[in-house]
Amino acid sequence: MDKINLLIIVNIISLFISLFLAFFLFTLKTKYKTSNLLFAVFLLLNAIDVSEPLFNMMVDGPSNLGMFKSTFVFLQIPIFYLYIISVCYADFKLKPKYLLHLLPYLIVNLILLPRFYTVDAASKMSFIQNRQSMIEFQFIHILIHFQIVIYMITVFRVLRKSKKLYLENFAGKSVSSYNWLFQFTIVLTILYLVALLKNILKFSDYPHISEWLKIGLLVSSLFVFCWYLFKALNNPDIFRNIDSKLRLVSELVSEENSREQSTIAEQKHNEELVKLRKYMVEKKPFLNPSLTIQDVSNEIEIPVRDLSLLINHQIGQHFYDFVNTYRIENAIEILKDQTKNRVTILEILYQVGFNSKSSFNTAFKKHTGITPTSYRKNL
Repeated sequence: MDKINLLIIVNIISLFISLFLAFFLFTLKTKYKTSNLLFAVFLLLNAIDVSEPLFNMMVDGPSNLGMFKSTFVFLQIPIFYLYIISVCYADFKLKPKYLLHLLPYLIVNLILLPRFYTVDAASKMSFIQNRQSMIEFQFIHILIHFQIVIYMITVFRVLRKSKKLYLENFAGKSVSSYNWLFQFTIVLTILYLVALLKNILKFSDYPHISEWLKIGLLVSSLFVFCWYLFKALNNPDIFRNIDSKLRLVSELVSEENSREQSTIAEQKHNEELVKLRKYMVEKKPFLNPSLTIQDVSNEIEIPVRDLSLLINHQIGQHFYDFVNTYRIENAIEILKDQTKNRVTILEILYQVGFNSKSSFNTAFKKHTGITPTSYRKNL
């Protein structure tokens, strides 16, 4: 089987799966419809992008439709960026301001208008054949590189801030969910960088390498998208915890530092700290696997802002780690209790407020330096 036939077969399979997954997301009944819609659009744009070999078989020579189709690549990363925001923030809504993300796509099509879209077939062919010297193509290549770098940096910043807000305000579901979304973004970034290398080689003296890279991208992107959707659809609630109006503790601390500190304020912090610790020991709210800082705030009647500063700044722990400390101490008490030596590690972790073995093991090792199983054996 030659390289061209292999490319067509892989292309057909890739196109079919992308369209199938997009259709599935469009028709899936869920309360998170916006996120699914955005990812479905992302998959459709990817399907259009990878359909180039099939399109070239059906269309003879350069055409307006072919060029217009190729510019859809400028919509892929903005859509992915909006998708990331939608899964990180519970209050995300599509707004007119997001239309600004269409600007690169519109600019590219406008600059192609005079010397490609509005000319005859012969001029189009000449334009493509001399593309390396055409200023339009040089500008497009620079713009796509710039767009990928800017958007990916922005996506990583969104993920970093969301994870930090989660740690400062929640002690429920495992923070590992943000970690694998971060990993997915890294993999996607690598795929885009390889795609850029493919395009560079396409216009060089090594076009055959570009074709093999294209096959590799088609296959790898399929596996990546299927893996991500499998994870996301099996964990539909993992990201819907953050309110975009929440502020980082570092921002609150800056405000506090700008105010005059007093002995009264210090005394107030100490009283609130005693109240908080007493509540954690006596009421054991950490046993609730979905505990939030808002829940604690309501119970001990300390404003969320003050409580967040108290835990994250005064104590020096994220709310997530602060609550887990009490959970681990409770787990240690159970492990030390000889009357409960038949209780399994799995039963203990659920009993003290954790909801996954991995998050329990990570927190336990962070607190004691060893795993729960090793701790029990050393007793």
